[in-house]
Amino acid sequence: MTDVADNIAGDIAGNTAGKGPIRAAGCVLWRSSPRDGTVEIALVHRPKYDDWSHPKGKLKRGEQPLAGAVREVAEETGYACSPGVRLPSLRYEVGGRDKTVSYWEAEATSGTFQPNNEVDHLIWLPPPMARRRLSYAHDREVLDAMLSAVHAA
Repeated sequence: MTDVADNIAGDIAGNTAGKGPIRAAGCVLWRSSPRDGTVEIALVHRPKYDDWSHPKGKLKRGEQPLAGAVREVAEETGYACSPGVRLPSLRYEVGGRDKTVSYWEAEATSGTFQPNNEVDHLIWLPPPMARRRLSYAHDREVLDAMLSAVHAA
């Protein structure tokens, strides 16, 4: 995994680096296409790792996962969002530490992307194209869960 250093660095939800589990949260951010009303998925590019993923990040000390997911969307994309269906969490090991990422589907409600320190590009893609563009298999799994949940609703 290319984001090992990112996942280990810093104070993580009240734990110093190298201690305890890593807690993170994010969203599968979507909108209705301005062209034809179909669903488009937002993907962010992190130049530090040259990868495409869903907006997500580590929780701050004492922060609840949903609040952290909404904050990360705003910080990384510039968009406000309306979270909806809770998606399956991802659990995996990074640098010898357990990491749990909590996800929600969320509709973009307003905003404009501005490149920042973490994210240099945001693209809106139809789900099949987004699935192909995602850099990690676990991100494709979360996208699939979001699409299943939305179609079931």
